[in-house]
Amino acid sequence: MKITDIKTFVVNAYRTNFVFVKIFTDEGLTGVGEGTLEYKERALTGAIEDLKEYLIGKDPLRIEEHAYMMYRESYWRMGAVLMSAISALEMAMWDIKGKFYGAPVHALLGGPVRDRIRLYANGWFSGAKTVEEFAAKAKEAVAFGITALKWDPFGKAYLTMTNKEFETSINCVAAVREAVGKDVDLLIEGHGRLNPETAIRVARAIEPYSPMLYEEPVPPDNLDALAEVHRRSPVPIAAGERVYSIYQCREFLEKGCADIFQPDLSHCGGIGAIKKMAAMAEPYYISVAPHNPSGPISNAATLQIAGCTQNFRILEIMLSDVSWRKDITNEVVEYQDGEILIPQGPGLSIDLNEDACGEHPFKPVYLRHYKGTLTDIRPNGSANVCYFQKVSK
Repeated sequence: MKITDIKTFVVNAYRTNFVFVKIFTDEGLTGVGEGTLEYKERALTGAIEDLKEYLIGKDPLRIEEHAYMMYRESYWRMGAVLMSAISALEMAMWDIKGKFYGAPVHALLGGPVRDRIRLYANGWFSGAKTVEEFAAKAKEAVAFGITALKWDPFGKAYLTMTNKEFETSINCVAAVREAVGKDVDLLIEGHGRLNPETAIRVARAIEPYSPMLYEEPVPPDNLDALAEVHRRSPVPIAAGERVYSIYQCREFLEKGCADIFQPDLSHCGGIGAIKKMAAMAEPYYISVAPHNPSGPISNAATLQIAGCTQNFRILEIMLSDVSWRKDITNEVVEYQDGEILIPQGPGLSIDLNEDACGEHPFKPVYLRHYKGTLTDIRPNGSANVCYFQKVSK
């Protein structure tokens, strides 16, 4: 079997642009992957085109060889653009391999260790601005059956916060905890915002609200700073979404940067890479909870890893998305009692609707994190569209 063509699809999803690939073969099998990279989509599609020259004519079942060669032959290695391109293509080859053998990808990676995984919701806060609005939306999410919520309460802060900004942020955590009760887990998102001094102050202030984790408290450029925050924090630290290779993973683990490791399958080199990273974390007794706020194919692939990885802790998922998410793939996300069921179909159990992808072309989207507009993730006047399918026991 040989790869005959590779197509790229960039689909606007309002808060971001999904970037998908589809690999075609001379035996009719196809595979899909995702490398969604906010604010760098055009660079990413260019990198995919560069790597395409290597892959055309190759056997897609030789995944390990091709992932290694695409990395080795790129003199300027690592970084989000190259690694996201490799991730998308590697993911698509696993999809083909699963279809070739008639098995889900997790069955080809050691076999299942579970048939469902607990989720935590991201995106439940769409449109919230005040402490009261966050609390109200948290109640709505819990009423739907969600048992863990993640959000960023820090407004537009960067590196430091005024006393008023600090108080508002902590009050937001307190209000959500009061709204949802003690049995719902809270995950506090930092988005790499704060300097170590401020991050440690925040960690101590949120401790009374028993967060499951405090994510990416400091910018990702300095792992020593992250390790220092981890050493002094009274609450669990999670990080790693901007770790792009197994080589950076080694440094992350050896420096003792976090309690929970969060590599992103769309950016770290793909399915094989994240499986290796999880194995590297296991002897440190560190669980993995991959960063996964992107599109349907990335979610499908991350579920495959959840199905076959012993130290996989919890799945991040967007609680809702744009209304056309349901049109661009045949995604099926089955939800039951705070958990997502692991798909059992061949490959990644998902495919693209190419025509529907073309109906939502690329539009530039800009970073919201430090502008006070972080919760503006859906079109004005648009209802949040949940794409889960609740299933009965």
